[in-house]
Amino acid sequence: MQIKFSNRGTTLIASIIGELDHHSAEYIRQKIDNEMIKSTNKNVIFDLSKLSFMDSSGIGVIMGRYKNIQRLNGKMAIVNTNAQIDRILEMASIKKIIPVYEKLDTAIGALQQSVR
Repeated sequence: MQIKFSNRGTTLIASIIGELDHHSAEYIRQKIDNEMIKSTNKNVIFDLSKLSFMDSSGIGVIMGRYKNIQRLNGKMAIVNTNAQIDRILEMASIKKIIPVYEKLDTAIGALQQSVR
């Protein structure tokens, strides 16, 4: 399990690599929260292109960060899901709350548009 961060303007991109389950959820949660505290990012995009597995703990991580971002008047998006992860997001109704995009640039553009 790894997480890599990059920035595009005021958007933090969190790329999760490996499995997001009960073993790694707290680590990922802390890493994202720490990155948000030390940066001036207003928006967060979860890049799940290299996520191979996610359970309910992963859903908790995503929804917890979503609530934190909302308190900051920011936006969140998810990009690059595979069929299995997409199905989990659909079953958990996350896709009704957080937009899911196929491409990173599309997500960044959408988040910047909604801020204006």
